[in-house]
Amino acid sequence: MTMAKATEALFPSDDDRPRKPNKRQNRTETLVPRWLKRIRWFNFTMLVTIPLAAFLQALWLPLYGNTLRWATLYYFMTAGSVTAGYHRLWTHRSYAASKPLKYLLAAFGAGAVQGSIKFWAREHRAHHRYTDTDRDPYNIKEGLLHAHILWVLTEQPKKNNRVDISDLHSDASVMYQHEYYFPIALFMGWALPAIVAGLGWGDWYGGFIYAGILRSFLVNQATFCVNSLAHYIGDQPFDDHRSPRDHLLTALITLGEGYHNFHHQFPSDYRNGTDWHQVDITKWMIRTFEILGLASNLKRFRESEIEKGRIQQTYKILDKRSSRLDWGKPLNQLPIGVVHDVSSFVDDHPGGAVMIRSAIGKDATSLFNGAIYDHSNAARNVLLTLRIAVLRGGCETIELN
Repeated sequence: MTMAKATEALFPSDDDRPRKPNKRQNRTETLVPRWLKRIRWFNFTMLVTIPLAAFLQALWLPLYGNTLRWATLYYFMTAGSVTAGYHRLWTHRSYAASKPLKYLLAAFGAGAVQGSIKFWAREHRAHHRYTDTDRDPYNIKEGLLHAHILWVLTEQPKKNNRVDISDLHSDASVMYQHEYYFPIALFMGWALPAIVAGLGWGDWYGGFIYAGILRSFLVNQATFCVNSLAHYIGDQPFDDHRSPRDHLLTALITLGEGYHNFHHQFPSDYRNGTDWHQVDITKWMIRTFEILGLASNLKRFRESEIEKGRIQQTYKILDKRSSRLDWGKPLNQLPIGVVHDVSSFVDDHPGGAVMIRSAIGKDATSLFNGAIYDHSNAARNVLLTLRIAVLRGGCETIELN
């Protein structure tokens, strides 16, 4: 429980206390703009005020070659720990990591100064589950600036966007980092860059400003571009039902996270870019971890499922130009009465095993089609491969005598 919540529990709020009209207070409330009251001042200080002060310092502070090279290297180390660790390992469980690798990713990920793994993964799972809805923490429909940074700078209305994070609670590396996040983040984010530059070539302050504050600011802005630009401009080669798009610039600055249309269709795949020409440095990081024996069980969607999504999206585009393509009513649009064997998919379910187990032996039609989550085109293709029977009376059947 936070100090604010503890205080609210001990003392009634102002609205609950009997009080006399206070004209001075009313005048003060009128003078303070409503938007100013919504600002999260701690986040604003960390993401705006401190970086702005560092930019002003950089106007007169010399940037040495060694410091620039160190800042660039540390950008890749911390950004890669967010993409390979926070995102693909802990949020989407796209591979398994050894204990040493987990603690390394947790430490250097904290150096990006984007919050703890627990916070980051919880928000991102909610984003995937409630994409483009009012429950999406960074809903692009509320505007590009909101999706980019305002969602974290201002108080947001309470959203009923529950997600399962029980696996994070049982991960010792996640909970350790969450408990000691602030000292870890301050050391890895700002102190360590200064120490390396200071001991290495005597540039203590340059290491602090350039490799510390400004580097973490750029990592944050790059990550924010996934939430904004990659939902706003780019291609949709797999599905256009929702806003995610493949965006090359975002992929370049985030080590491969910009292939967002693919990622939202196949979230548990350890890759974001599957084609040879796509820049997905994080994919190669994870493959290197596997070669070194630090990672295992790298998850890949079947190539046939990926190709199905690509072809179906192509058909959707062509269908707008040609009425000759008539596929009839696809069975996946009439799912009532079909029995699916999901035993092989329970542990790989992106929404968690708890959700899918709760529907075993029940009619999950409405749950699958929007009551809990309106599943993606890729998910429907996977479901087609799990069909094993049709219930009598569930849909049209033919009896042969």
